[in-house]
Amino acid sequence: MPRPPAPTVSAERVEAAAVTLEDELRSAHEAFYRAFRERDMAALEQLWAEEAPVACLHPGLGVLQGRAAVLRSWRGILDHPKAPVLHSTNAHVSVLGTSAYVTCLAGRPGEPPRLVTTNVFTMERGRWRLVLHHCAPLAPDALKRRDARDPHEDPFRLN
Repeated sequence: MPRPPAPTVSAERVEAAAVTLEDELRSAHEAFYRAFRERDMAALEQLWAEEAPVACLHPGLGVLQGRAAVLRSWRGILDHPKAPVLHSTNAHVSVLGTSAYVTCLAGRPGEPPRLVTTNVFTMERGRWRLVLHHCAPLAPDALKRRDARDPHEDPFRLN
């Protein structure tokens, strides 16, 4: 018996689904920064994956592996009286099926960004959950160099 033809999906539906996923990821990404700004450990805990392995790289420090170690580090940061208040800018979302990443710049309100961040998410129980947060300092003139760079210059040159 011949198989029925596979259902087709219009390009518009595929694009609409991608926009929805990107919106969901932007929301999860912003929820991370909101929890950080508001020192909301309960909200931060809800954002991290519970089933998938997780890791975290804070600026200038080594890799933290495992949910307990990652959350312990965030608890220490949020409890510190001099922890910075950071905002995310220039967020770019990339969806890879049931995984995704968001790259952004981060910094204090009213100041140029001083950090570059990647947040990696996985779909877990119907929600986007963090599996990796990697944050590193930007070189002092990184944004100026990039904006002033000759478009014909070697794209693999870092400096």
